[in-house]
Amino acid sequence: MTAGRAGVAVWLLALGQTLIYAGSYYAFPALLPDLLAETGWSEAQLALGPTLAFLVMAVGTPLTGRLVDRGLGGELLIWAPVVAALALAGLSLADRPAVWIALWLVIGAAQAGMLYETCFAFLTRRLGAGARAAITRVTLVAGLAGTLAFPLGHWLGDVMGGRGALVAFAGLLLMLAVPANALAVRWLRQGARAGADRTPPPPGVLMAALRRPVFWGIAGTFALIWLNHTILITYVLVLFAERGAAEGAATLAAACIGPAQVLGRIVLMMNEARIGNAPAVMGALGAVVLASLVLWMAGAAPGLIFAFAVLQGAGAGVLSILRPVLTAERLGHEGFGVISGAIAVAPILASALGPSVGAWALAAGGAQAVYALVTGLALAGLALGGWLAATGPRP
Repeated sequence: MTAGRAGVAVWLLALGQTLIYAGSYYAFPALLPDLLAETGWSEAQLALGPTLAFLVMAVGTPLTGRLVDRGLGGELLIWAPVVAALALAGLSLADRPAVWIALWLVIGAAQAGMLYETCFAFLTRRLGAGARAAITRVTLVAGLAGTLAFPLGHWLGDVMGGRGALVAFAGLLLMLAVPANALAVRWLRQGARAGADRTPPPPGVLMAALRRPVFWGIAGTFALIWLNHTILITYVLVLFAERGAAEGAATLAAACIGPAQVLGRIVLMMNEARIGNAPAVMGALGAVVLASLVLWMAGAAPGLIFAFAVLQGAGAGVLSILRPVLTAERLGHEGFGVISGAIAVAPILASALGPSVGAWALAAGGAQAVYALVTGLALAGLALGGWLAATGPRP
């Protein structure tokens, strides 16, 4: 396989991840107003499906990681979107909440095998030390999945209704994401590391990793930051309003978080050779800490919400790239799929719990309690990240 074809394969995976996230992750919030109107169900009933899908994904990710280690990462990236598309189309026919929830459980199982975690593990096994650059490129494009899904969902909802739009998103997965992934997997498997992709890990590799403090350090760091990020993203408009920002400014600042994630990844990509993994992690964690502090100070200067959006988005965007890279560097490539999948359980659960934890903080102490909570989470993440940076890469 030529370097040019490998590069195209990575961009094809980026396209596949963009469409998969748009269809299976962002389609629900993008179509929620239409679905509320058409089904007559409550927000809680509709939201229970995606919430349970998150939990299924958390349970399933270590299992799909084992499949990646056995050389089946490509098959997961090809067939899991097919399962998700069929379940997504089935949602359009759900006539009662029980059916809706059951289909979301199927989608959650498919998400465990087709989202970032599987994609990154596959690239890490295929490309070794070159995986960071490839992962950066994938997230650079896939970070725009929400930017694609919300206007597309709004237009499809107007034209086809919420149920019809679900079928259209399913069609995007089947007709575009699956072929893109299939071609990318084929080309990447023609590379020099083809044998490595099919080499199973030795038995006990996960248990050995679980006995290492660095495993729990990585899991804890990213769980803390993802809990911080999910709380802030969920209640960002409420917090901006409490800081005194006008509605238009608050909406605009919130919209800047996604592009800031892409901007952070671009900066990392442009400095791949000059910035090591540990300095990059510390810089990104520092940005998240500063974001929480800036949001706290925005009560005196509401315009600071834009600085918060840039810092939070860039920090979280860079960290999403660095978790698999840091895992491979600190724990090795042997058994990477199952180890990375086990580590991913913590941030996935943190993301699932974020809205509830944020609601509890708001009810207990108002916005000030939320600011204190997210700042404490960011500082704890920075402290754990500092300890990780002080530990050297695995020999």
